[in-house]
Amino acid sequence: MMKNVIVISVFIITILSGCANSGGGELVGVSRGGTFYEPDPYGMLFIPQGSFNMGPNDQDAAWSLTAQTKTVSVRSFWMDETEITNTEYRQFVNWVRDSIARTLLGEQFEEFVISEDVYGNEIDPPYLDWDVDLDWYNEEYMEVLEDMYLPENERFFRRKEIDSRKLTYEYQWVDMQQAAKKTNRYNFQTKQYEGVAYDQFGEQTQIKDRTAFIMNDAVNVYPDTLCWISDFTYSFNEPWTEKYFWHPGFDEYPVVGVTHQQATAFTIWRSRYLNDYLRKKGQPEVMEYRLPTEAEWEYAARGGLENAMYPWGGMYTRNDKGCFLANFKPLRGRYGDDGGNNTMAVASYAPNDFGIYDMAGNVAEWTSSAFDESAYSFTHDFNPTYKYNALPDDPHVMKRKVIRGGSWKDVGYYLLCGSRSYEYQDSAKSFIGFRCVRDYVGE
Repeated sequence: MMKNVIVISVFIITILSGCANSGGGELVGVSRGGTFYEPDPYGMLFIPQGSFNMGPNDQDAAWSLTAQTKTVSVRSFWMDETEITNTEYRQFVNWVRDSIARTLLGEQFEEFVISEDVYGNEIDPPYLDWDVDLDWYNEEYMEVLEDMYLPENERFFRRKEIDSRKLTYEYQWVDMQQAAKKTNRYNFQTKQYEGVAYDQFGEQTQIKDRTAFIMNDAVNVYPDTLCWISDFTYSFNEPWTEKYFWHPGFDEYPVVGVTHQQATAFTIWRSRYLNDYLRKKGQPEVMEYRLPTEAEWEYAARGGLENAMYPWGGMYTRNDKGCFLANFKPLRGRYGDDGGNNTMAVASYAPNDFGIYDMAGNVAEWTSSAFDESAYSFTHDFNPTYKYNALPDDPHVMKRKVIRGGSWKDVGYYLLCGSRSYEYQDSAKSFIGFRCVRDYVGE
């Protein structure tokens, strides 16, 4: 098991440096040494705040259960220009692989860990030194890392490969929903917590301190490459199972075969990866990356167009030249008539008016929202979402997560901006990917 610990960020009150008595007795605030400016995140586009009519703009298809429309408002945020690609997700997989390797090597070789600060004080526990080169062909290192590879009897054509079953990412997150309950707040009169909390396995515990709201999770990060076979009956998809995730020809294709938990873990890793770097540079941290809520996704898909049927704004799936405008299942199953039989490279079609690509077709996308048929009736009209952290023993109906946008195997109805569907959070499909959002600091 990987021993790497991911430090979570929580809202805390920081005592800033500076004299509290400065300002000549007037209220002048605490100087931070300049005005904060948030640069444009790499690969993301700005989505301005706004209001829109969330829900279908056309007649409701039978049993789709989305026949309600609701006016909602959302804050400004950043969104990935495209879906997360294979090459981007591989960076996550490789980081997990390397962190496991460095942890194993750190138990044998001191140069892989930092155990003292610049003043010579002991750091307990020590942490990994990522500046030390990891030489996979060093004979001493190879002996320590042997357990990371497939055993001899499982190797295909005697190829020495990393055992993907061991690529586990351990991380922490804060359950803000539990922490926000009035009954779970710290009582300043009794000087203690008086409520109860539940861990990620549903076990109840008396709240003694804030660690009760810190959830410890672990997830295997490797995509389910066999989904290309398991998703379809009597269909030949073996070549995609072998090559789709690793072959350089598919680098810019959207990653698929990831569960909702894997996609969520990716956003947590991406947040820590950037904020750890900023902290080392002495720069302020940025907001966390996360999956978009259902409302944010639909707002971004509409591209600022009022009552847009599709992300491109028109009422049809073709342009005036008769060309299809997205990768889906047109004409009763003529998959290739839109340019691709299954997934295509991201940004193969024109973006919407926000500049966002593939908000319809190619792959459907996970959102952070849990699926409920009547969610529009009880969610708030400001940044609406319905979230539920399903426990392992919960019934399947509680494990549904909203997916949006339709995919290469879906008919045109699911490409509509207001269409919604779901998949189970522990399912990995060949037609579901994801993209990230990040809250904008300000309005």
